Amino acid sequence: MGWATCLIDRLDSEPLCCVPLQTQIVGWGAFYPVSFALQYLEGRKYVIQTIFVVVALLFAARLFYIQVLDGSYKLAADRNTLQRIVQVPYRGLVYDRNGQLMVQNTPVYDLMVIPREVKQLDTAYFCQLLQLPIEEFRLAMTAAKNYSRVKASPLIQNLSTPELAAIQDNLIDFPGFSIKAHMARSYKTENLAHALGYVGAITPKLLESPKYAKYIAGDNLGITGLESFYEKVLMGQRGVQYRMVNVRGIEKGAFRGGEFDTLSVAGLDLHTSIDSELQAYGELLMANKRGSIVALDPKTGEILAFVSAPYFEPARLSGKGMGNRYMDLLNNPERPLFNRPLMATYPPGSVFKLVNELVALQMGVVTPYTSFPCNQRLVKCTHRHEAPTNVGIAIKQSCNPYFYQVMRTTIMRGRSSNPKEDARLGLAEWRRQVMSFGLGQQLGVDLGSERKGSIPSPELYDKMYGRHGWNFRTIYSLSIGQGEIGITGLQMANIMATIANRGYYYTPHFVRGIGQSGPLPEYQQRHHTNIVPQHFDAIIPGMQAVVDGRGGTGNLASLAQFGISVAGKTGTVQNAHGPDHATFAAFAPAEDPQIAIAVFIENAGFGGTSAAPMASLMIEKYLRRKVERTQWETWLQGDASKFIKKKH
Repeated sequence: MGWATCLIDRLDSEPLCCVPLQTQIVGWGAFYPVSFALQYLEGRKYVIQTIFVVVALLFAARLFYIQVLDGSYKLAADRNTLQRIVQVPYRGLVYDRNGQLMVQNTPVYDLMVIPREVKQLDTAYFCQLLQLPIEEFRLAMTAAKNYSRVKASPLIQNLSTPELAAIQDNLIDFPGFSIKAHMARSYKTENLAHALGYVGAITPKLLESPKYAKYIAGDNLGITGLESFYEKVLMGQRGVQYRMVNVRGIEKGAFRGGEFDTLSVAGLDLHTSIDSELQAYGELLMANKRGSIVALDPKTGEILAFVSAPYFEPARLSGKGMGNRYMDLLNNPERPLFNRPLMATYPPGSVFKLVNELVALQMGVVTPYTSFPCNQRLVKCTHRHEAPTNVGIAIKQSCNPYFYQVMRTTIMRGRSSNPKEDARLGLAEWRRQVMSFGLGQQLGVDLGSERKGSIPSPELYDKMYGRHGWNFRTIYSLSIGQGEIGITGLQMANIMATIANRGYYYTPHFVRGIGQSGPLPEYQQRHHTNIVPQHFDAIIPGMQAVVDGRGGTGNLASLAQFGISVAGKTGTVQNAHGPDHATFAAFAPAEDPQIAIAVFIENAGFGGTSAAPMASLMIEKYLRRKVERTQWETWLQGDASKFIKKKH
C-alpha cells in the first residue's frame, strides 16, 4: 500500500487533530500548509464580504443625498437649461452739501462673450448687426481669448437701450454671446470733475489681485477721485438669480422657487460738503487760466470748493467712447487731467511769512512789538514803506527785510560756537515747528494722489552743499516763502483754516456723510500745531490790515462795504520759467471764520491784483449767496488771456 492510500485511510478513520504530532511531521508534513491556508481563507471571506457591504452602503447613502437631498449638484448638471442672472447693485449716489444730486446711475449694457462657446460665427453679418468694424471685433475677440476661453468677458461695453434693442432678438442665433446689464455713471453737474473722479471697467490685471476677488470681468469700479476712495461703500453687493429657460432661451420661471437666489444690496450714498453754486462760480472765474482754488469750512475741515484749472466736464469720462475722450484729455498740452490743488507744489511766497512769524513767536525770539528796519541790503522789498515797528505793520506791508531778520533770529540762536553748525541745528528746530501745520506731509484728504510738498531739512542742504558748506545766507529765501519750500493749494487753504482756529485744524475732506452716518472718524479729530493760541491773536490784526488797512497789499479783496472783515495775505511767487505766479489766502469773517480760501494763479503776477479780488468774489458768493461787484468778474474774465502762458 502506498503512502497516499495510507494517508487517506488515516484521515477517514480519525480527525486531523487526533493524528500524533510525530506522524503529522514525518508521515504527511508536506500536506499541512495547504490545509492551514484553506482554513485561513475561509475566515477572511467574511471580512471581505463585510467591506463590500459597507462600501455599497456608503455609495448608496451618498447617491441618495446627491439626488434627493442636495439640489446644488442638480443645479450644476442643469446649467444648460438654467440661466444665471447676476443682479448688479445700484452704485451709491453723490450729493452736494445742500442735497442737490450730482452723480446718478443710468442703465447700460455690455455684450459679453465666452470664446469657447462661439461656434460657426458669421463674422460679417455679426459685425453688420452691431455696426462694428471687423478689425475692432477681431481685436476684442483676441483680448477676450487672452483673458479666458471659458469665462465671460466684455466684447462691447456701455451699449444704450436703443443699441441693445437692435441686437437682442438676434443673439439667440449667436451662441457664446450674452447681455450683461449694469448701471453707468451719469452727471447732473458740469463741475468738480477732479474731485468726483470717474468709473471704469476692471482690467484683467486687477482681477488677478486678491484685493479685487469680489469682482468679475465686466464689473465697474472707481478709478480716481471720490469714486475710488469710497469704492467699498459705493459698490454695494451683487445678487444672483437662477431662471429656468427652454432651448430657445425663453424664461420659464424661477428655479426651485428662488431657493438659490440672493438679493443685491445697493451701495451707500455720499453726501459731500461741496457747495455746487460756489464750485460752479469758482470754475467760471478760473476759465482760461491755470491754477487752483480751495475753500474750506475751518470749523469742520469740510471742503466747500475745489477748483483745478484747466478743468473738464465729468461726463467726458463716462459712457461709450470714453477711452478716446480720455486720450484726448491726456494728450492736451494744458494738462486738464492734472489735479492741481493736490498735486501741484509751488513755493508759497509771502503767505508763508505768517508761518515763519508764528514759529518765531513760539520760540520766543521775537514779540508782537519787535521792530526791524527795512534794510534792502539784506533782501529787496517790493513795497515802499517806513520801517515796521511791530508785526502787524510788517504783515500789512509784507516787508521782506523784516521777515528775513525774523527768520535769521529764529535760526541763528547761538546753539553752537560754529555758525554753520548753529544754522543746521536752528533749521532742524524750525522745520519741526513748521511741519506741525501739516506741511511737508500728506494731510490725508479723502482723494488719492495727494502730494506731500516739501519743507527742507538740514540733510537736504548737506546733500546739496556738504555738511559744512552752507549757512543762513544760503537758505535765507525760506524767510519769504521761496527757495526749496513747496506746498499744495490744499495745504495753503489749510494754513488759513489753522490760523482761523487759533492753532488747530481738521483734516480737509469732501464727504460729510456716508449713508445715514457721518464722515469717517479720522475727519472728526483735531490736529494741534505747536503754536499756542495767543500768538495767532498777534498776527490776525495784521492780516485784517492787509485787506482793509490803508496801504495794505490786498485792498482789492475788501468786503467792508458789506460789513464783512477779511483777514488775508497776498503772495507773489517768483518763477524762473516765466511770469511770476499770484496767490492770495484768507478767511472770513475775521471774528467768526466760516470760510478759509487759497487762490493760486499761474503766471498772473502780483497776488494783490489778480488772486485777491478772485478770492473776495468767492467769499462774497459763499457768505452772501450773491455777487454785487460784477465789475471784478468782468475784469478777471476780460483779462484772462494774460494769465495764459504762451506755448511755442
